[in-house]
Amino acid sequence: MGVSGARSSIALIKLEIESKRTRKEPTSKSMINNMFWRGRSDIGDYGVAEWELRPGGMVVQKRNSDVKQNSTSASTIKVKVKHASSCHEIRISSHASFGELKKMLTGVTGLHAQDQKLIFKKKERDSKSYLDVERVKDGSKLVLLEDIESRERRILETLKIAKKEKTSKTLKEIKLQVDRLAKKVAALEVAASSGGVVEELDVENLTENFMTILITLDEIYGESELKLLRREQVRRVQKHIETLDKLKIARANSNSLKSEDGMQRRQGNSAGEPNPKKQQLLRHSDSVVVTTKWATFD
Repeated sequence: MGVSGARSSIALIKLEIESKRTRKEPTSKSMINNMFWRGRSDIGDYGVAEWELRPGGMVVQKRNSDVKQNSTSASTIKVKVKHASSCHEIRISSHASFGELKKMLTGVTGLHAQDQKLIFKKKERDSKSYLDVERVKDGSKLVLLEDIESRERRILETLKIAKKEKTSKTLKEIKLQVDRLAKKVAALEVAASSGGVVEELDVENLTENFMTILITLDEIYGESELKLLRREQVRRVQKHIETLDKLKIARANSNSLKSEDGMQRRQGNSAGEPNPKKQQLLRHSDSVVVTTKWATFD
């Protein structure tokens, strides 16, 4: 092969290379177009997020809000619920639970969520079960029944809670009342120990107040913690009543001693004078003797 033949071979090789490059360019461009402009969610099957072309030629990642909005609207279903003679249409997420559906039905039926029975395909559904799991679809029909036993249990539980709260409130009020009266008892004790005057009326009024509280506590019934609180107040009241009884006895003894001392003084001062009471007794004695004589005489 001569020089001219070699040159022609080289020229042919260059043409083939150029033609291959020319064929690859549109392929690369078309691939890019497919990846971005068509909004594909994968690049080379690697799961990259979706992309979109904005005005001005800028390629950006597609916003998730649009995707979420579309998915949310797609998951919302409309179900028909028959209750008595009424039929209610409820829009709800297919991923919601039967318990959430019951809460929505409370507003239109007036039934408490705990008092409802939802029947789907002739079977009662649990509140924790999900609509999509139980194959509830758009346009599905359900039946709502009132659970009488559940309503009665709920009412009893409500009354029990209300009674417990009332008992707790009453015990708190009694505790405050006992605290207030206890301060008055302490003041009387201080007065008695220091030689002061303790009025009998004050002791009697406090004793009466404590007895009234004791009667109220006797009518209260409580369990566990409330029972302990009630027992504590009963012991406090009994203790204060015992203290008042001691003060009353001490006051009576003090008054008795004072009266005896006064009597002795009066007797000492009037030793030489006739005792009117003694003379009256003597006259009475004489009359008795006379009467006795009259009886003997008869």
